[in-house]
Amino acid sequence: MVVDVAAVLVAVSFAVLVGYLVPTLIQLRKTVAESAELLGRMNDELPTVLRDLRVMTENVNDLASQMRDGVEHASVFFHAVGEVGETVQQVHQTVRGKGGTLLMGLASMVAGVRAASAVVKERMQREGGDPNGRR
Repeated sequence: MVVDVAAVLVAVSFAVLVGYLVPTLIQLRKTVAESAELLGRMNDELPTVLRDLRVMTENVNDLASQMRDGVEHASVFFHAVGEVGETVQQVHQTVRGKGGTLLMGLASMVAGVRAASAVVKERMQREGGDPNGRR
């Protein structure tokens, strides 16, 4: 009798265990099937994605190279513009400096001519002669 009760308990335990394992095994089979399907799709799509990624990387590298060339050209251009600006500034300063010197020389010459003409006029008035030195 104890053996019969133990056998019944073992049978009931086995039935409960099978009752829990069957849905778990069915779900596991579905999950494995879905995983296989996903891996199949990834095998089909992954080469295309990798090829597109490779093309995109090449395009980005080409764009970066073009940008680097453009920046170098712009740098050369701006350097040349800067040198032209410096040259214009130097010419401006030279002209301004020489112009000031020229104006000073001209003003000095005009002052000298005025002073000389004033002296000549004064002598002529004092001596009473004509401007050409005749009496």
